[in-house]
Amino acid sequence: MKKVLKSDGFQSLIASLICVILGLFIGYIVLLIINPEGAFEAILAIIKNFLFYPSGPARMKYFGATLVKTAPLVMCSLSILFAYKVGLFNIGVAGQYCAGIGASIYCALALNLPWYFCLLAAVVAGGILGTASGMLKAYCNVNEVISGIMLNWICLYTVNGVLKNVKEPSSPYTYNIANKNTKALLPNLGLDKLFGNNKYVTIAIPLAIVVAIVVMIILDKTKIGYELKATGLNKNAAKYAGIKEKKNIIISLAISGGVAGAGAAFYYLTGVEQWMCTSSAVPNMGFNGIASAFLGALNPIGTLISSFFIQHITNGGGYVDKTVYCSQISDLISSIIIYLCGFVLFFKTIMKKAGGAKK
Repeated sequence: MKKVLKSDGFQSLIASLICVILGLFIGYIVLLIINPEGAFEAILAIIKNFLFYPSGPARMKYFGATLVKTAPLVMCSLSILFAYKVGLFNIGVAGQYCAGIGASIYCALALNLPWYFCLLAAVVAGGILGTASGMLKAYCNVNEVISGIMLNWICLYTVNGVLKNVKEPSSPYTYNIANKNTKALLPNLGLDKLFGNNKYVTIAIPLAIVVAIVVMIILDKTKIGYELKATGLNKNAAKYAGIKEKKNIIISLAISGGVAGAGAAFYYLTGVEQWMCTSSAVPNMGFNGIASAFLGALNPIGTLISSFFIQHITNGGGYVDKTVYCSQISDLISSIIIYLCGFVLFFKTIMKKAGGAKK
């Protein structure tokens, strides 16, 4: 039992739970300041989300709606995690996710391709953008944060321009894939019936879980994973040991970008949403992935849980009384929790010091 309490995984879990509880508590205080009478009902609605509905089928349907948005968030979290384990902060995930959106939608609507080609195109597009950032880092010593931010906006406006060819004539939105090319939609394999006939629940959800397991195996159980982590810890030492550090930097960001691109396909190939060709901001999914990765203690399985939680309370904001509180109140609470994620290491340090003092 003492070994479990002192283990890094257990301390990471406790630190993350502290962040969540503090975030919900601070959010509740904000609700009390706005309107004390409905504060408890509001915070309860955010926490309950799909449990707000009394009937089982309705709960399953809206539980599925939460999972649909969780799948791409998991992929963005894994993208951040993979690069961070190699000593890189891939803030360009938002742009790589955007590249995946552009490639998957264009292949679906303009080229009329089936879903597996659209998914592959999204992976390749995200990987290419990640490779560009990796090459700038490896050969020009350009910080990946700077190149990632610049590539985010370059990619956004490029995607806007490309997808104008497949948008509705009198609307800024692209055509609905479900109406134009049904074979580009991700298959359901019966999952839609399991979740209250929610047609947007697809194989994206189990695929995201599989990717999380694969990432964990690559990083912890393979030679290339060892070399990538060694490069991240000390690229000069890795070079001295015979590891090709520049190659590994490029590979890590390419894989990271490919995972983010796949996340975009996991969402947009369900047909749940269309892209707005006048978008002036990169998708938030890429930035939310940063918070999810750190809240999950930079563990692939932890990111599955943290991604679901963040999406759960975000969707839960839809059940708050809009006549009293604004619809963005759940986003505010999510933001507080995200901010507190930066203190995970702080809480872990306190626990370790407390354990040492007790000893």
